[in-house]
Amino acid sequence: MTVRIRRSIRPKVPAVRGPIKVSTAHRAAALVRRLQRRGRRVVFTNGCFDLLHAGHVALLEAARDLGDFLIVGVNTDRSVRGLKGAGRPIVPLDERMEILAALRAVDCVVPFDEPTPARLIERLGPDVLVKGADYRSKAIVGRDAVESRGGRVVTVPLRRGLSSTDLIRRALRAAD
Repeated sequence: MTVRIRRSIRPKVPAVRGPIKVSTAHRAAALVRRLQRRGRRVVFTNGCFDLLHAGHVALLEAARDLGDFLIVGVNTDRSVRGLKGAGRPIVPLDERMEILAALRAVDCVVPFDEPTPARLIERLGPDVLVKGADYRSKAIVGRDAVESRGGRVVTVPLRRGLSSTDLIRRALRAAD
């Protein structure tokens, strides 16, 4: 079944609009509980999303196709610096969240300040946790929390040669 067909038959869940689309963990957790009471499947994925690229978009669309509502956890600037180094992120958190919130596949964006989204995943309790296939399934942070509630963890294929780090390297080479 093609993605277009799946999207056309997927149950319609009203999108979260305006300032609610970019949310806090507290508001997002309350929203998840409401959606799950209505029988909706909530999907979660996360990342730094510094220099959003086609690989990110493909991951987000694949994640959204696995459920009714997609929440994206985004590392704060401090968290990204801890993971990627002093020169990162290139794009500040508020802009990264605004860009992600503008994507049709994304229903809610929530920042988190820790190196991993473990606490956020525990708090939200999504039905499906999605990561790129570069993560080994057993090593995915939040796996135990999701599976202990009867949820599942899914890895999706990556688009080769696409990463924010690769984009930065290409831009630096092009600038020389």
